[in-house]
Amino acid sequence: MPEKILIIDDDTQLTELLEEFLSSYNYAVVARSDPLIGLKYLNKNPVDLLILDIMMPEMDGFQVLRKIRENSTLPIIMLTAKGDVTDRIVGLELGADDYLSKPFEPRELLARIQSILRRSKAPAGMLDLLEFEGLTLNKLREEVLLDGEMVHLSTTEFEALVLFAEHPGEVLDREFLVENIRGIQWQSYDRSVDVLVSRLRNKLGETPTSTRFIKTVHGVGYKFIGEKK
Repeated sequence: MPEKILIIDDDTQLTELLEEFLSSYNYAVVARSDPLIGLKYLNKNPVDLLILDIMMPEMDGFQVLRKIRENSTLPIIMLTAKGDVTDRIVGLELGADDYLSKPFEPRELLARIQSILRRSKAPAGMLDLLEFEGLTLNKLREEVLLDGEMVHLSTTEFEALVLFAEHPGEVLDREFLVENIRGIQWQSYDRSVDVLVSRLRNKLGETPTSTRFIKTVHGVGYKFIGEKK
């Protein structure tokens, strides 16, 4: 079965182009120009990934994202005509997995989609565990257990946690995190990495005064300090 992608964007010319392009790569593509209708479709039909525009009438992409994140970790790529760093940070804070500014090259969007969906193509039943005191990561199932309880992470948050867990005790600078989590180059002043790590630490129950797994190394980056079993 082809993986299904839902596009919610009021730019019908763009959605028609993307439907044709992505269909040629064997994705099943559905487009909705009205965000409310898009949400209704999503509630009744399973999809593998959502491409979501920010600038829409009646209900913007941030509102749609917030609604979806109430009960779903569906991979979401956000689109905007602004290319505004602030928009990117807000989207990441709300749980977006990736972000692309219009206009963009369709092949770049395809690369983002393939990266996000890569793990879903892994053979079923295979285990690839990273185990620490109080924390277990199943890489192929994208599952995280914190003190025995499931933690729901977005795809990007999970990739970040795996990257930290695979380099225990090492200081990872922001440039390394950018290159290995997203595969794209952000500007040096972009706070997206810090926002992502802050959101991840919050989901792991950490606070600025209580660090259990991810320690901030001021002026450099971050270090994973979890103890292996």
